[in-house]
Amino acid sequence: MAEKLAKPFLKWAGGKKQLLDDIDARLPKGEIESGQIDTYVEPFVGGGAVFFHIAQNYPNLERFYLLDINPDLINCYNAVKDDVDSLIRKLRHLHNNFLQSDDSKERKDLYYSTRKKFNRDRNPAKLIFLNKTCYNGLYRVNKKGGFNVPFGDYKNPRICDEENLRSVSRLLQKAEIICGDFTESEEYINKHTFVYFDPPYRPLSPTASFTSYSKDSFSEDDQKKLAEFCRHIHGRGAKFLLSNSDPKNEDPSDHFFQDQYKEFNIETVKAARFINCKASGRGQINELLITNY
Repeated sequence: MAEKLAKPFLKWAGGKKQLLDDIDARLPKGEIESGQIDTYVEPFVGGGAVFFHIAQNYPNLERFYLLDINPDLINCYNAVKDDVDSLIRKLRHLHNNFLQSDDSKERKDLYYSTRKKFNRDRNPAKLIFLNKTCYNGLYRVNKKGGFNVPFGDYKNPRICDEENLRSVSRLLQKAEIICGDFTESEEYINKHTFVYFDPPYRPLSPTASFTSYSKDSFSEDDQKKLAEFCRHIHGRGAKFLLSNSDPKNEDPSDHFFQDQYKEFNIETVKAARFINCKASGRGQINELLITNY
């Protein structure tokens, strides 16, 4: 029986599963398939949907570097990579305890007691449990770094997907996983590199900000710094693709990204917006895909 393809093991705000076809259509496939590009770098790995797609569909790529500034996320990736058996044992225990109870209050109590323990020990199995059982699969922390997303009250969450975790672990053997901001990816980038940037969104509106997934939010100045970094690696001969939400969804006169990336190719594609507490705030929006090739 063929091994199942690995897929993201965490839900993550801004996940790119729905944009994979659009992203794939814009990859520098000729250079990847010829071996001219042999390295993939993703400085904001998040849920990793694009990494999982590319690593399993483009076998000529030899090296993968995955970075994120979120230490809990990177700790979780490394646990899946380095000790998946131990992770699965702990996760199975949490999974069984949760599903043994049909009582919503008991499940809620287990969720909040696990959240409290996670904020003390930052255990990766607890993070996966919280991710599968919290509201909307969000990762959000307070100013002190405490995970504070409320309970999600799902009937039958897939807390321990053992088969996928093992597939992910095998795939991650190809990757170096690094905790750091996007500038730390520079040492891995040269003319043989393809870089995919999926930074925290520039908020569509003041109430729609999910950029604070680490204690230090990603500001407009950070967006400008990232644009400058893109110009820098362009000068090194690297190829990059960057995705972000189009601010024109809210304000047709907002040319922020057109101004920041004016020397590059900017395309608009349709995407669905799911993470919004109001149903009226969900639906089709425009996303930007920016390339230097």
